[in-house]
Amino acid sequence: MTSSSKARASKGRLAPFGFTPPDRRSAAEFWVVRHGESTWNTEGRYQGQADVPLSHVGILQAASLAERLTGQHFDAVYTSDLRRASQTAEAVAERLEGPPAVQPDPGLREIDVGELSGLVIADIRERHPDYLQALKTDPWATRRPGGESMEDLYTRSGAAFETLRARHPGQRVLVFTHGGVVRVAVGLALGGVPANAWARLSVTNTSITRVLLGENSGTLLGFNDDAHLEDLIEATEADDVLGQPQ
Repeated sequence: MTSSSKARASKGRLAPFGFTPPDRRSAAEFWVVRHGESTWNTEGRYQGQADVPLSHVGILQAASLAERLTGQHFDAVYTSDLRRASQTAEAVAERLEGPPAVQPDPGLREIDVGELSGLVIADIRERHPDYLQALKTDPWATRRPGGESMEDLYTRSGAAFETLRARHPGQRVLVFTHGGVVRVAVGLALGGVPANAWARLSVTNTSITRVLLGENSGTLLGFNDDAHLEDLIEATEADDVLGQPQ
C-alpha cells in the first residue's frame, strides 16, 4: 500500500472506541472557562444575567488562572458581556501571547433566571415552590419564572458556539462564560447529555473545560480543571442552573 492510500484509509478509519473524532483541520478547539467568584456568589444570591462584579476571591482566582496560562497562544478570545466574565477574561488575556483582544458575545451569557435574580434559596422556597417542584420533575424544560429553561440556554448558547466554530476552523479559542454555558459546551461535545446528568456536572469558578467541536461531531477533551486553585480557598460550585445559588 502506498503512503497516500494509507493516509486515505487512516482518514476514514473509526477510532478504537467506535466513532470518528472531529477533523482538527476544520474543527475548533474551545477552552471554556467559568468566571471567578462574584459578590453574589459569596452572598448565595441567584444572578443569572444580573451584571455582578467579581469578589476579592474571584479576582485572586482570575489571577491564578492568568498565571497558569501565561504565554499560551489562542487564536481568539471571547467572553460573555456580563462583568464577572469579562473581568476574568481581561485579567487572563493580558498574560497571553499577543495579547489578543477580548471580544464580547451576548450569546455566551448565563441562563436568564427572571424573577429569581437577587434571591437566596430560602426566598425562592417561600415565593416559588411550584417552580422548585417542576424543576425536580423536569430540570431540562422547566423555565425559571419569567426567564429561561436549560433547553432555552442550550439553544441560545449552542448557536453562539456554532457561529464561533464556523469562524475559527482548525484554531484554538478561549471562551469566558458561566456554569450553565460550560454544561452546554459539554453537551455539544458529547452529542447531548443524558437526563438527570446536568446536576452531576459540577463546574467550579475559573475551571477550564476543553471541547473539540466539528460541524456535526464533538469530543470532550477535559472537564472542570481547576488545578490552579490548589493554593486558594475552595472554589464555588453551586449555580443557577441546578437550583442552587451561582
